Amino acid sequence: MTSNSTVVLSMVIFVTFLISLSKGGLGGMLGALATPMLAVVMPANQVLGLLLPILLFADMFAVALHWRKWNGRLVWLLTPGAVIGVTLGTFFIANAPTNVLKLGLGVITLVFVVYKLFEKRLLTSLKYKECPWHGWLAGTTGGFASSLAHSGGPPISIYLMLQEVTPSVFIATSVLFFAIINWIKVPYYLYIHLFDFQRLWRIAWVAPIVPLGVWIGHWMVTKISKEVFDGILVALLVLTALLLIFT
Repeated sequence: MTSNSTVVLSMVIFVTFLISLSKGGLGGMLGALATPMLAVVMPANQVLGLLLPILLFADMFAVALHWRKWNGRLVWLLTPGAVIGVTLGTFFIANAPTNVLKLGLGVITLVFVVYKLFEKRLLTSLKYKECPWHGWLAGTTGGFASSLAHSGGPPISIYLMLQEVTPSVFIATSVLFFAIINWIKVPYYLYIHLFDFQRLWRIAWVAPIVPLGVWIGHWMVTKISKEVFDGILVALLVLTALLLIFT
């Protein structure tokens, strides 16, 4: 095994654990690290196809963990826009050069950081009146970012927070929506040949990390300071975004 393949494999193991912790309840900030970090050591388009099966597997445990705690009406409002967003994102992936895709991934990561830094200020300054098309807009934006970087969290988080749902409903609704959106991405990714099935088979042994990570993430939710946790993740996201943009 070459040193480069060792680095890639180590990063795959690490990001699989990050995804699993995120699905367990630690939130999109953690999962948002997965794609850009792996894209630092391998082509961005290969990363997308590699991570989607891991996300789908993690979704199974996350949905079971939050079973029927979601708001089905909000999921239905988000889903039509998600189809539009995934379609647009897939078109971009299929037509953008790898270096442009990597740059786009870095920019999306920085946008995620800006959102997280100003999240509370943004939500408290908004005077919100619910309209059904808001779900379509959030779903479209989230679908686009999710297809491009598996990182559609910010628009969906904003939308769900504005609905003033309880924390448990917020997490469960987000979990179910992204489980749906990940399955929507499957035929699109197949169509543009993003899956490398030989590579996926070689890393299949990392699968046991997923349920373990989901369980640990669920356990850690009440055990760590959210402020410290978010601060560390923001710093890691900035560093990763800069590596993507300038290397």
